[in-house]
Amino acid sequence: MAQAEIGIIGGSGLYSMPGLTEVREVRQRTPFGEPSDAYVLGTLEGRQVAFLARHGRGHRIMPTELNFRANVYGFKQLGAERILSLSAVGSLKEEHKPRDFLVPDQFFDRTRHRVDTFFGDGVVAHVSFADPICPELARTVERACQQAAVSVKRGGTYLCMEGPQFSTKAESNIYRSWGMDVIGMTNLQEAKLAREAEMCYVTIAMVTDYDCWHPQHDSVTVDQIVAVLVKNAENACAVVRQTVAAMPKKQSCKCSSSLAHAIITERDKIPRATRQKLSLILDKYLEAKTK
Repeated sequence: MAQAEIGIIGGSGLYSMPGLTEVREVRQRTPFGEPSDAYVLGTLEGRQVAFLARHGRGHRIMPTELNFRANVYGFKQLGAERILSLSAVGSLKEEHKPRDFLVPDQFFDRTRHRVDTFFGDGVVAHVSFADPICPELARTVERACQQAAVSVKRGGTYLCMEGPQFSTKAESNIYRSWGMDVIGMTNLQEAKLAREAEMCYVTIAMVTDYDCWHPQHDSVTVDQIVAVLVKNAENACAVVRQTVAAMPKKQSCKCSSSLAHAIITERDKIPRATRQKLSLILDKYLEAKTK
């Protein structure tokens, strides 16, 4: 029986989820190692949710060090069908101001050292990723932001950089010339893995400041950024509550069948160990073929 139907990933500045009742913690063992922290399970707005601090409580894990596979697979083990991912980002456009939220519908990859697929080791699958964000979730989040009186834009591109260093001015200006909207270090890999795990996924990008292209960037102090992080976290909690409350019970998107035509490897060529490791996401297709 599922222990959670909705997963929530908290980014920088958001290490817990106020409002949860019937709270308990569980540590998941996955075939891909340890997730970032214990999952905090509970009830929010009458729905069963699981919260995970992406960087661990205390912010101990760098973006490049994150075990993205374990984090997403752990949600799958708990029974979650949807993931709300909250992420602090820098703005690449004047119109996206600090404290604004953006619900991107595209990603651009500038990472170099990330594992971002469950497949390999004898099994090949190619999922469609042209539209990486669940449209149903994006609409729900947009309405939730409006109800929570949070300035929001739906649509735009999240550029995912490697980090942990921030951009040079040359890089920042190139990204702007490409039409990118915001820049962060974590959400692309989550989105890819959620698609492979047939889970709905949406990014709630919370603008903390302008990236270094902005002429006033150097005048921003750490105290100012921390103040924005705190306010964004407050707004994020309100948006998550509204989103969870309005979440349709049934999925009307195609996310839950992403693998239907994606597995290329012949069934009898898949190594037993690999099939066992990925049983949670493969069995419904491989077992169907044997009947």
